Amino acid sequence: MDGEELTEQETALYDRQIRVWGADAQRRLSKSHILVSGLKGSVIEFCKNIVLAGVGSVTLNDDRMVTEEILSANFLVPADPNVYTGKSLAELCSDSLKEFNRMVRVSVQEGDLSNFSVDFFRKFDAVVISSCSLSTKKSVNEKCRKSLKRIAFYTVDCKDSCGEIFVDLQNYIYSKKKGDGAFECHIKYSTFEEAISVPWKSLPVRVSKLYLALRVIEKFEELEGRIPGETSAADLPKVQKLRKDLCDAQSHDESRIPDSLLERLLEGRSEFPPVCAIIGGILGQEVIKAISGKGDPMKNFFFFDAMDGKGTIEDISEVQTDLPNCNLFSAITD
Repeated sequence: MDGEELTEQETALYDRQIRVWGADAQRRLSKSHILVSGLKGSVIEFCKNIVLAGVGSVTLNDDRMVTEEILSANFLVPADPNVYTGKSLAELCSDSLKEFNRMVRVSVQEGDLSNFSVDFFRKFDAVVISSCSLSTKKSVNEKCRKSLKRIAFYTVDCKDSCGEIFVDLQNYIYSKKKGDGAFECHIKYSTFEEAISVPWKSLPVRVSKLYLALRVIEKFEELEGRIPGETSAADLPKVQKLRKDLCDAQSHDESRIPDSLLERLLEGRSEFPPVCAIIGGILGQEVIKAISGKGDPMKNFFFFDAMDGKGTIEDISEVQTDLPNCNLFSAITD
């Protein structure tokens, strides 16, 4: 991303953004390449946001055909069946997404995400995946880690009126202003596998109930061989048993994962567009911050539940520190 200046056309188009975060941050965005897999409603909102922000390119991966369920939260798919018949979801979204910003290259990559090689992921600066199995989340994250360059990795999922974002920026360094000077900030991230392997008894006392409930359902889908999201209220008895087994193994209070929340998540195959807008907006901000180097990045989970309207950031890491970020800064001198 280094070494190339903004063109005159880019400078004119992104003038307002340049005034907010500077020409260097916009240059980094304009030269960045983003892979997006699993085009659910929250991801579509994210795609719209980063295309409008002016990233260099977006590659879409989703070979599914359009269904009525997909139409409920995906505004990029034309309502006319004659238009979308015979085309994959990625192809349809690509056609529509190009209209938002002609300076951003939008393309389609066919194939199963889990089969892509390490070399394939090296082409990107950020990888965002959704609607993936537990094993795919782990393997894609690991492949991003094997690249010689740092690849920002994100998973995002929405169920019913709830959403989750996970972030792995590896060893992330960025600058932060303080008074008249600037400081270099260092943050070390855990992989997805490392994060969800943290013993539950080591988690904060008031850790989000969504974190625990989503881990139970994620494990249930893996054990049952289910496609992510292919669940219903009829699965509740099996999920309750799995919850008990996991809580017993983790010496954790089962009441921290209420039946009402599990049932909502199991039934929540359809996404709520307002929740998609919130999750997609937060995710867009985080990817822009990671690429541009402007602003404090999230570490490492974000949860949102429309039932109480609260968004929560949880640091669930293999190695944690009790020190605030400001104590981890080293001054940058001229």
